[in-house]
Amino acid sequence: MQNNPAQGRAPGAVSTFEAMKRGFSGCCPHCGEGGMFRAFLKVADEGPGCGEALHHHQADDFPAYVVIVIVGHILVPLVLLVETHIAPPFWVGMTLWPAAVIALSLALIQPVKGAIVGLQWALGMHGFDQAKKERDALAAGLVPAAE
Repeated sequence: MQNNPAQGRAPGAVSTFEAMKRGFSGCCPHCGEGGMFRAFLKVADEGPGCGEALHHHQADDFPAYVVIVIVGHILVPLVLLVETHIAPPFWVGMTLWPAAVIALSLALIQPVKGAIVGLQWALGMHGFDQAKKERDALAAGLVPAAE
């Protein structure tokens, strides 16, 4: 993915939003190549196209907390709306809502974890600090680009 030079960034520079968007889609936050995960929630040790070290991430439980907040904000209003206006039988609510929670949680956990790893990478958090210093020096023209 090519950056527009009119954006004021050096070629190859990635914004925080772009890094999170790439991570959300399961791609390396640095190069945008696919395959950030080697298993469902296991981040690959390095980016598939660029070799950028990704093993530094420390997402821990934060993706799960974010997913809980997102799923809660989606389902709680929906549950209140359905239960007050339609009032389905008890067994419908006991099967529908837990299934919806599980489905939404499983659908969101990997993209959210990818976005959080992308955020950590872009901000130079945890072990990504040295790579960020090198990217910033390259963007400022202090270090010649490797060819």
